[in-house]
Amino acid sequence: MADQDEHSTTPEAEAPRISTGTEGLDNILGGGLDPDRLYLCEGRPGTGKTTLALQFLREGARKGEAALYISLSETERELRLVAKRHGWSLDGIDVFELVPPEASLDPGRELTVFHPAEMELSETTQMVFDRVAALNPSRIVFDSLSEMRLLAQNSLRYRRQILALKHFFTSRACTVLMLDDMSSQGDDLQLHSIAHGVVLLEQIAVDYGGERRRLRVVKMRGMAFRGGFHDYTIKTGGLEIYPRLVAAEHHRAFAGGVASSGDAGLDAMVGGGLERGTSALLLGAAGVGKSSLAMSYAIAAASRGERAVVYAFDEGQGTIAARAASLGMPLEPALDAGLVRIQQVDPAELSPGEFTHLVRTAVEAEGARVIVIDSLNGYLSAMPDERFLILQMHELLSYLNQLGVLSILVLAQHGLVGPMQTPLDISYLSDAVLMLRYFEFEGTVRRALSVVKKRSGRHEHAIREFRLGHKGLAVGPPLKDFSGVFTGTPQYTGGASPLLIDDDPLGR
Repeated sequence: MADQDEHSTTPEAEAPRISTGTEGLDNILGGGLDPDRLYLCEGRPGTGKTTLALQFLREGARKGEAALYISLSETERELRLVAKRHGWSLDGIDVFELVPPEASLDPGRELTVFHPAEMELSETTQMVFDRVAALNPSRIVFDSLSEMRLLAQNSLRYRRQILALKHFFTSRACTVLMLDDMSSQGDDLQLHSIAHGVVLLEQIAVDYGGERRRLRVVKMRGMAFRGGFHDYTIKTGGLEIYPRLVAAEHHRAFAGGVASSGDAGLDAMVGGGLERGTSALLLGAAGVGKSSLAMSYAIAAASRGERAVVYAFDEGQGTIAARAASLGMPLEPALDAGLVRIQQVDPAELSPGEFTHLVRTAVEAEGARVIVIDSLNGYLSAMPDERFLILQMHELLSYLNQLGVLSILVLAQHGLVGPMQTPLDISYLSDAVLMLRYFEFEGTVRRALSVVKKRSGRHEHAIREFRLGHKGLAVGPPLKDFSGVFTGTPQYTGGASPLLIDDDPLGR
């Protein structure tokens, strides 16, 4: 949406966008940057500005464009070390140290950077002009503006010098990325008004776990972009940016029908199975069988030749595999065939945006048809504020629903018997809610299961006992002669043998 001359009869053809060298940022910007413009990338030290700048220049060098890194704050040796640790080569990138190390020994120039004056500022600017004129680059990184701010001494001279740089660069048909470490007090709105676009990088220290980084496009003239904050990480190979998920942008036609759990009794309770493109919440106390129930849907998907991915926040793959084996679930063959994948997640080291990226990759690249999140309690630990969990989970579930994926969510409640407390209420986001409970009968601990909600289709309203044993899942008859099952200590008024026969005296 480039600005057009209102008196022009034929609109000027819009120049194609150029890549930033980072797929995620290109996605946020709707394709990349407008060429031959000046952009500002600002952020505190440690946010990854230099890494992003090198990715921008490497993309230009890859396409055969002349690329120039003008450095007032880092030496070429330091930049090459950064590149080496990312596994990069700076071949094709010209690094210009504005004040090389040997110049500090020259009495006539040793005060150029460190003692600002109007003469030194003009000399510095002229050095930039001369180098750009000699190389004629298509992409330029200017690092950093904090040094120019020190040289300028006052805001008026500083603004004039930045404008002079901008007009010089744009007149030479080159795209410029200026870096600013935000050393000035408050927001530097002068820079924002001059730049064609502004990208803000932030690093946030949380109370526990790794730091979180996020990016926001503050402005882009005449260009639609995805607003808000987007999580990113700095990994070997550069910045990996995770665009904020907007579910409305993703939709595809999919075959309907229901997905079986592999157990006829459970399928009967939910009206024949869970519909594709819906989400189900398994709610109950710790150890009641939620994870095993969720795993049954993943294994059943594998038996149909479909792919399923389980995101385990609370348990390791070894523990999950051992439990499945003890319950007679054929998990190992499904893992060996690559139809079920268990990904262990450390919530202290994962940002919400990165988790969403993992799920999207599983669905779009691997073709997963069943996604299990076990559990939301662990996912909640990855969030700085649970309000964001509701919003992001809403977008994620909407996205999965629109792609025809069955989502199984596990949420552990506080307590074992009696009144239960839920750390987070997302039942309104789920299309089906299955409630699992412990209850006591004649000195033994039993388990009860009920479907308390199902938006699509009919479901059974009865409460049934279920067991997890060496033969897998077994669902019993409705507990018709019990009242108060969900209190943990129900009253029984019927005849003898109301419950499942205990064929395993050890309760396994």
